[in-house]
Amino acid sequence: MSITQQLAAMPLWLSLLLVVVAPTAFTGFALVRFRHQIALERLKTDIEVTSFTFATISVVYAVLLGFAVLVVWEKYHDAGGTVMKEAGAAAALYRLSDGLGAEAGAALRARLTAYMNSAINEDWPEMQRGGSSENTTRTLTDIYTTLLGDIASRSHDSTVLAEILDQLAIVTQARRDRNALAAGVVPSIIWVVLIAGGIMTVGSAFFFTSQNLFAQVVMTGMLSVIVCLAVLAVISISYPFTGPVGVSPAPLVELLGDFGG
Repeated sequence: MSITQQLAAMPLWLSLLLVVVAPTAFTGFALVRFRHQIALERLKTDIEVTSFTFATISVVYAVLLGFAVLVVWEKYHDAGGTVMKEAGAAAALYRLSDGLGAEAGAALRARLTAYMNSAINEDWPEMQRGGSSENTTRTLTDIYTTLLGDIASRSHDSTVLAEILDQLAIVTQARRDRNALAAGVVPSIIWVVLIAGGIMTVGSAFFFTSQNLFAQVVMTGMLSVIVCLAVLAVISISYPFTGPVGVSPAPLVELLGDFGG
């Protein structure tokens, strides 16, 4: 697991402490040390350049950060929609199984129940680590084997069977989508830009020439908090199935309770 995924998997209070509180406290300490080392008069000579540089950095970083938040939120929303789509297709399979007859329908429901149990109890823990369960893949394959072997070889309504295969394809695609999203939606280069940009944005505030050091520490601290909170939000939802804000298998659990027992 990467560092960002480990942070996403932590309890929210702990990730808040590590990503927001600790950097902000360090920022305040570093600013005090900086002001003790650099005379205020030296900073005043470059105040025009400092103001222009800070404005440029902060605007560029705000655009990049806003774009990152928007992208990861859309992917997080897609992850929830994928689980709902998978649950809806599985519910249709349960209902359509009655069209295959008593024996064949019971076989399909048994295989589907095994898949749902494996998805909830094995696939989800693996997705929280950015992977997927091989056993869940096998149980999904078993459904195809049941349909194409024991069931498709018998005489059934071709329309019902075709619809069953269509719904099974939706389940398969939905699982593939959520496994892909579980690995994370933010490339490594974007993490470098977000972290380096945040450091430069907060660091630029060190060069302002406030006569009141306490006021400057407070204002810089507030800037650090808002930047770190935004980065924490990106970390938390960039792995949609990981951590306390991750997408839960609740739709599948509810479906299993309704149909699978």
